[in-house]
Amino acid sequence: MKLKLGIPKGSLENATVDLFRRAGFTITTSSRSYFPGIDDPSIECMLIRAQEMARYVEDGILDAGLTGRDWIQENEADIVPVADLIYAKQSFGKVRWVLAVPEASNFRTVHDLQGKIIATELVATTRRYLAFHGVTAKVEFSWGATEVKPPVLADAIVEVTETGSSLRANKLKIIDTVLESNTQFIANKASWEDEWKRRKMEDIKMLLEGAINALGKVGLMLNVHRDCLQAVLAVLPALKRPTISHLSDEEWLAVNTILDESTVRDIIPRLKQAGGEGIVEYPLNKIVL
Repeated sequence: MKLKLGIPKGSLENATVDLFRRAGFTITTSSRSYFPGIDDPSIECMLIRAQEMARYVEDGILDAGLTGRDWIQENEADIVPVADLIYAKQSFGKVRWVLAVPEASNFRTVHDLQGKIIATELVATTRRYLAFHGVTAKVEFSWGATEVKPPVLADAIVEVTETGSSLRANKLKIIDTVLESNTQFIANKASWEDEWKRRKMEDIKMLLEGAINALGKVGLMLNVHRDCLQAVLAVLPALKRPTISHLSDEEWLAVNTILDESTVRDIIPRLKQAGGEGIVEYPLNKIVL
């Protein structure tokens, strides 16, 4: 038996392959094939555009897949949400679909777009958003390069952004957030009821979440004389509880902890000054909670 797994092709592809690598799976992609290799004989991968993933999972062509919450809502797909994976192509965080208009325009709120033209890939969601606000506007599907369409081809756009830099570069300003989205690991309903497939998906979920938990973290271990232990512990962040174990010499202890990578460059010199010795920093692939 094999689990048919959809990997999102496009902007999330590299981040997803890297996440699986951190989780312990090596996925090998090729520009000439839509069927990546994976070093787990019980999984069969297929590259699918994120926009279509939920539909193929709902229809059972795939047992499971990774796609954005935005495209699940857009397609109103009837699937099982297995896990929220808070990562994206740049920041490993959430993304926003925003309503943006030209900086030079007089548009201030969504109500100013009554009777106007809005270009977007997220057509159904945008229509629901406008209806919620009681606004009637023409929503056109955009095949790409949506940011360049205002003011000539559209009055406004609904576009996805992580940093807003592309919108600013095209002299657009954000006037509202339509939808927040993040990647989800989803399953076909029938596949989720299959005991073997469900266990396999739960294992993948645990490993993926462990890989995300480890992002931006490093391990730190050091030796310290018993007399210097309190001074060393005072250097470590208050909320961290390191593991302390005895060495063969009873006067010396080993301290092991996990820290935010961004803080380590400040903490290591202070640990040395406090009496720490043999300080080792090491990368982490997974933290399973």
